[in-house]
Amino acid sequence: MDLNSDVGESFGNWTFGDDASIIGSVSSANVACGFHAGDPAGIRATCSAAATAGVTVGAHPGYRDLAGFGRRFIDVDPGELTDDVIYQIGALQALARAAGTSVQYVKPHGALYNTIAVHERQARAVVRAVRDVDDALPLLVLPGSVIETEARSAGLRTVAEAFADRAYQPDGALVSRREPGSVLHAEAEVVEHVLRMATDGEVVAIDGSRIRISPESICVHGDTPGAVAMAAAVRRALVSAGVDVRAFA
Repeated sequence: MDLNSDVGESFGNWTFGDDASIIGSVSSANVACGFHAGDPAGIRATCSAAATAGVTVGAHPGYRDLAGFGRRFIDVDPGELTDDVIYQIGALQALARAAGTSVQYVKPHGALYNTIAVHERQARAVVRAVRDVDDALPLLVLPGSVIETEARSAGLRTVAEAFADRAYQPDGALVSRREPGSVLHAEAEVVEHVLRMATDGEVVAIDGSRIRISPESICVHGDTPGAVAMAAAVRRALVSAGVDVRAFA
């Protein structure tokens, strides 16, 4: 099982998350590309930390929305979105190379991730961007989403993702961050949630129903309270349960 986390999101004088500590617990690092967060120096430093730790680097492109941290939907022209994603992947490729590593996959960020789960035109725009850059790059996706279908139709490898600290709707969608109970904060609850997904292949939805799920990668967010301890606890629990934690790419 792969463990991934969003990193490289500090900007200028604003520090966001403890990248070095999070990187010590995960196998894949989704590195911000500058549009929703991150600056060149911080992005390069994050890539360098990942390279030193033997952690795989992935591009984490989002909407052009620094003020909203990429968590607001933008009705962008599909052609423009394709170019924006290409630009972000390319920037990260250069900084990763300078740091002694390389970009091995793509995981869209925030509102873009949620939008392409249901929005065909934007999903196709993101697929087009990945294909235009390198059609060998896998794409991390929400299972059963529009982007999963579009990517597979275009010949891209998709990697099903689940979330360690997010609640699920009965249909398998994530509970909106605007809703109460959308983010799990208790370490024990998160660990139980992850173990159920990794070993039993299911998740308990917010209404108590059970959903079948077969993730190849589990995301541990680095910006939630207690994220560092939570990520470490999740990894320990998986290893104790006999789950081999390693990158998918």
